Amino acid sequence: MKNRALLALAGLAIPLAVTVADDDIDEIRAILESQQDQIELLKKNTSSSTNQGVNIGGYGELHYNKLSNKEDQIDFHRFVLFFSKDFSDKVHFFSEFELEHAIAGEGQTGEVELEQAYVDFNVTDNHNIRTGLFLVPVGILNETHEPPTFYGTERNPVEKNIIPATWWEGGVGVNGQLMPGLSYDFNVTSGLNNDEYKIRSGRQKVGNAVAENFAYTGRVKWTSIPGLELAATAQLQTNITQGTDDDASASLIEAHAIYNMDGFGLRALYAGWNVNGDGAKAKGRDEQNGYYIEPSYRVNQQLGVFARYNAWDNAAGDDADSEYSQIDVGINYWPHEDVVLKVDYQDQTVPSDKTENDGVNLGFGYQF
Repeated sequence: MKNRALLALAGLAIPLAVTVADDDIDEIRAILESQQDQIELLKKNTSSSTNQGVNIGGYGELHYNKLSNKEDQIDFHRFVLFFSKDFSDKVHFFSEFELEHAIAGEGQTGEVELEQAYVDFNVTDNHNIRTGLFLVPVGILNETHEPPTFYGTERNPVEKNIIPATWWEGGVGVNGQLMPGLSYDFNVTSGLNNDEYKIRSGRQKVGNAVAENFAYTGRVKWTSIPGLELAATAQLQTNITQGTDDDASASLIEAHAIYNMDGFGLRALYAGWNVNGDGAKAKGRDEQNGYYIEPSYRVNQQLGVFARYNAWDNAAGDDADSEYSQIDVGINYWPHEDVVLKVDYQDQTVPSDKTENDGVNLGFGYQF
């Protein structure tokens, strides 16, 4: 009897043990699956964390120009993407990549450009060191030129031909605040290179740029009064021909004022070059200067009107008639603060041997 009882108990225990073992296996399997899910989540979070601090932005603009003595044109003038990365609280990267005129390549009208690629090192709360390829701190539009931020379809001709925006160089600089409302910049960079002493044509765009002679740029900006900006930039280039003409040192002085209050706006700017040497003097390009004044009125959040008078001369060093002037009047309409539609009329007065281009410009632009 006793042996039979033991056999009976064994017969019950074996399936029970198997059942318990199966339950344990299911529990272990559930634990392993949960751990695997946690591992996958950790992997995902780790991958995402590498992208933290990455920002994408950009802007673009489409122009239609109907001007006298030129074929009517429609042009997607610029398509630009910004990429930035915060490596840490003190180290920041910024870049600007641009396609001009919609299509680039051999025989095409457009070009691909890297306009900015630099790193800012925050040395203190108020002072930074910058190195890489960056925009020269001069004028109003050179650093801030997104279409919704300015009036007129085309960028003004003074900053285009005299400054010459958009203008970037490669090098190193420091910038920051001296006190609340007073900021500064100082840069040592590559410089212009043109043996005809033409400013805009001298931009090397940091593409295998000749760097026999550097440029030194300093700016101060005052913004202590709400709505008012006053700024001045001085630049010295030891040689704007990079040694072709040993005497061709050059200096640029630029000053501007921006005022906005209760819908009324005013921009005024002066910029002038002095280029040394007999070569520049013989071509009248030892002096090159220009100015503009632009009053505007923001009727409401969506509608604004403006007028602008521009005058510039890239050969002001001689007695020849070489000054251009242009009057622009127009309207900006913002259906959204980051989207703008523009229409304006331009009336040019040109040197006697040149052809006027009067007419209408239409534009669409955006930023994000």
